[in-house]
Amino acid sequence: MKSIRYIMYFVLMSTTMSLPAQENAPAVAQGENKIDEKVERSTIRKGNGLFNDKKYTEAEIEYRKALEANPSSEIATYNLGAALYKQQKWNDSRNEYRKIVQASSDSLRAAHAWHNLGNISFQEKNYAQSIEEYKNALRRNPKDDETRYNLRLAQLLLKKQQQEQQNQDKNDDKDQQDKNKDQQKDQKQDQQEQNKPQQQQPQQSQMSKENAQQILDAIQQDERDTQEKVQKALMQQQKRRKTDKEW
Repeated sequence: MKSIRYIMYFVLMSTTMSLPAQENAPAVAQGENKIDEKVERSTIRKGNGLFNDKKYTEAEIEYRKALEANPSSEIATYNLGAALYKQQKWNDSRNEYRKIVQASSDSLRAAHAWHNLGNISFQEKNYAQSIEEYKNALRRNPKDDETRYNLRLAQLLLKKQQQEQQNQDKNDDKDQQDKNKDQQKDQKQDQQEQNKPQQQQPQQSQMSKENAQQILDAIQQDERDTQEKVQKALMQQQKRRKTDKEW
């Protein structure tokens, strides 16, 4: 982890190391507006001082003033890109550097701009793009060891990033396969349940309270009738016995 922090710091520092300290530079493209070179030089000088003091927002303001005095100033454009970079305004910084690589006739300045474009892509972890931008820088300045170092670093990190993505894809595929297996198992169990023969549930006789009472009453009535019959039979038998004794 310490080595990674050191490397990242090195890459961050590479932007300011290649900043030009010049105050005069050829124009990106001559415009029709009147150019105030005096204001351009003074604001660039002031912006550079603020940049060195790490007051990047204030430096940005001065570089923009220089561009108002001379919209085609390469130095103001380049240094504005550096001030925006230090504020982590990646897209704004990229736009300024692209102006340099598209219009500058100075191959060294274009190489520096490509280098810093590579650093922006590196910060965004877009290592594939940063590799191409570092290569463009080296085409214009083959002796730039700092750019070569950053290129190698980006290549290593891209390889690591691709390996991690492959591992993640494999894990995602395995998770999906396991999920599909579970779903198939559940579907099979459901189908087995559906194919089982339907068993008829035993019927339970149900009797209402009213019906039960009627049956009970009938039984009790039968008992009473039987007792009455028995009683009558006994009485008749007793009468016959008395008659027999009198005779």
